[in-house]
Amino acid sequence: MAGTNPRAARIAALIQRVVASALERQLHDERLHSVTITDVRVTNDLQIATIYWTQLGHDGKEQGERKRAQQALNQAKGRLRTLVGHKAGLRLTPELKFKFDEVPGEATEIEDILVTARRRDEELAKTRENAKYAGEADPYKHPEERENRWADDDEYDEYDDDDTDDTVDDDADDTADSGADTVTGGQNA
Repeated sequence: MAGTNPRAARIAALIQRVVASALERQLHDERLHSVTITDVRVTNDLQIATIYWTQLGHDGKEQGERKRAQQALNQAKGRLRTLVGHKAGLRLTPELKFKFDEVPGEATEIEDILVTARRRDEELAKTRENAKYAGEADPYKHPEERENRWADDDEYDEYDDDDTDDTVDDDADDTADSGADTVTGGQNA
């Protein structure tokens, strides 16, 4: 578990400086050429130090370069632990574990997604500048219009005092007449 105690934080910072310096100046391994130490976390009991690293690789060759760099770091683990022990002055030097840091790669992917989203937002903003609403300019009804509408409905009601619906009755009579003719016609034939 990552340390929260101040001593573990100080030792983690020291380990990061020592390992980064050793990769740059003392270890002359081509596999470690573009390796960068991004973070170090030390457990509270100072027994294990997890060193996070990343690598700037060539397009299409990242996986192979990453495997070779991991092998080189594992081979140099003893020498790096000795250097850390000398610099830190600890009675017990922490065990070093190297772990590839996925965060920079994910950050690049997120940045690409954000650039695409910004481009789409700009296109939408340009489209909105020339956009017009469909329908009326003011689709909401106002109280004064509502009063006038009800006045118009009252005038309509004065002309139509008959509450019965003549079309329904006429249709019912026509259906009854046609049914009677077919029944009578079938019995006479």
